Amino acid sequence: MQAMLAFQNAPPFAAPLRFFLTAPLFSLAAGPDLLASRWTPGLLAATHLITVGFMLQVMLGALIQILPVVAGVNLGKPLRVARWLHAGLSAGTLLLAGGLLLGQPAVLSAAALTLGLTVAAFLVVTGRALSSVPSTSPTIRGLKLALVGLAGAVGLGALLALAIAHGWAIPLPALTDLHVGWALGAWAGVLLAAMAFVVVPMFQLTPGYPARPSWWFPRLMLGLMLAWALVAVYLDSAAAIRLIQTLAELLGIAFLLLTLRLQMQRRRARADATYRYWQLGLAGAIFALVMMLTATVWPPLADLAGWSTFAGILLLVGGFMSFIIGMLYKIVPFLAWLHLQNQAKPGKPVPNMNKILPEAAMRHQMRAHAAALALLLAAAIRPDWLARPAGVALALASGWLFYNLLGAALRYRLHLQKLDPEAPAA
Repeated sequence: MQAMLAFQNAPPFAAPLRFFLTAPLFSLAAGPDLLASRWTPGLLAATHLITVGFMLQVMLGALIQILPVVAGVNLGKPLRVARWLHAGLSAGTLLLAGGLLLGQPAVLSAAALTLGLTVAAFLVVTGRALSSVPSTSPTIRGLKLALVGLAGAVGLGALLALAIAHGWAIPLPALTDLHVGWALGAWAGVLLAAMAFVVVPMFQLTPGYPARPSWWFPRLMLGLMLAWALVAVYLDSAAAIRLIQTLAELLGIAFLLLTLRLQMQRRRARADATYRYWQLGLAGAIFALVMMLTATVWPPLADLAGWSTFAGILLLVGGFMSFIIGMLYKIVPFLAWLHLQNQAKPGKPVPNMNKILPEAAMRHQMRAHAAALALLLAAAIRPDWLARPAGVALALASGWLFYNLLGAALRYRLHLQKLDPEAPAA
């Protein structure tokens, strides 16, 4: 079941593109500290370079593009919104990584303030615009619920950053788990599902998602995260929290298996880089959630050396990063083609998407990403041998992604100037 798309409402290409080009630079900077133990400053900084610097950067940029096209949302001046959102998000990410790495309370407080106010302002703008839009499709409903998840994730993150900075007496491990659940379940998971309802059938030529799961997945996931928060505040019951985590993990696995089944029914025979990235993402996310599920049911597993790190790498790098890169490799050339098509004049043909971002370039970069993932997983078991090579491999794959996306942007600009020498760059 898909939403109707109104491409005539698309914002200027420069609005989402700035987020897409910046994101790989943050994952490039994450480095080998991904493989440290959970509470080291280097790991916390590197993890947030990926989750906030890469994932959140792309997701908010994609929302600026998707909300007008899918939901008919009028953001007023989307290019202006993109400018201050990108500046605040980039500055806040650098402050957060620096504050966590250096242990500077003032920097951490500045990061919490910058990211909190930036995201809050974005939520006010999008919430006001979405308030008059009826939920006529699962995608629109999912986008609305994902923004609720974003508010919860960022609010908890800001609370944790301020608590670390000022030494507040709060249960850091419990609130950290809740923050992770909201960030990856209520925010990233619900947004990924809402976008998948559109991009998987559209770009991978699969059947549409069944109506009932499409409507209920976002509601159930957000409902479980709300229940987790209420239990943590009012009951403090470890058994109840484990039950909620189990249900959320099973729900995530069910959605991923449904997507995998739809991909097996696709009408396109050739497997391009985007399809391969989604296959990698589905495999990584399913195995990660299975590992998390078994550790939830039998908690001693989480204490095994490398278990939590292995599952975390599978979910973040193998799952979410793979999904996001796969979508970028379709969205960026498609948007470039769409905006060129809008500028096209008789006798001046528009290049196809493969000319803007060649398939070979995407395929080679994906191999680098897969190699980095394999090294990171191996280094989770033997960090003393493989931590540094794994970090270098991740930086190489991220740099290659930036190179490919930048090349697509430059080809777009070149073709735009050929079509209309007086046209703006985006």
